[in-house]
Amino acid sequence: MNVLVSGTSSGIGQAIAKKYLSEGHRVTGMDIAPSTIDHEGYTHLVCDIRDTELPDAGDLDIVVCNAGTLEEADAIEVNLTATIRFAQRYAKSPTLRSLLFVASASARNGAEFPLYVASKAGIVGYMKNLALELAPRGVTVNSVSPGGVITPANAHILENDGLYQAVLAETLLGKWAEASEVAELAYFLTVVNRSITGEDILMDNGEMLKSNFVW
Repeated sequence: MNVLVSGTSSGIGQAIAKKYLSEGHRVTGMDIAPSTIDHEGYTHLVCDIRDTELPDAGDLDIVVCNAGTLEEADAIEVNLTATIRFAQRYAKSPTLRSLLFVASASARNGAEFPLYVASKAGIVGYMKNLALELAPRGVTVNSVSPGGVITPANAHILENDGLYQAVLAETLLGKWAEASEVAELAYFLTVVNRSITGEDILMDNGEMLKSNFVW
């Protein structure tokens, strides 16, 4: 199948692209940074999802809207407005069978900076709207909402033992997810799954559930 993934030069997007490639699919990646993937089945396009004229990627079977920013000042523009425009652009593919958004656990618990939280919560809402729109075509539309993930973007926490231990203590399992785990879930939702649509799947090592019962 032909797959388009945004934000493939590092982190979750890179892991997702590599998963599809390992399973024999053809992947087109988009990022503002140069390619970090060397594979005969991979094509890299350097562009910004905020561009009003996004490049042609041919007929697509799967679209993964992953690109985003942690920068609060750009959160709404990149994570919400540009991501919606990106999804609308490539959802037009006549061969599309699945579209996936990478949201965040913050969309549910509000535990981030306000504009970042709002941008990710907005994406979850838009995902449901798009699921309704594309259902008559048999296209599944879902989102994954990771909690803490071990990626370069979180280096400021991972490299500070005090901060890292503090965030791990907020989870039930005492760990963060690997980017490859998010990739496995993305692959299932877009390739294996044919009956789940309009759902946001949480992957947070039990952080949302953790509570202290006081009697």
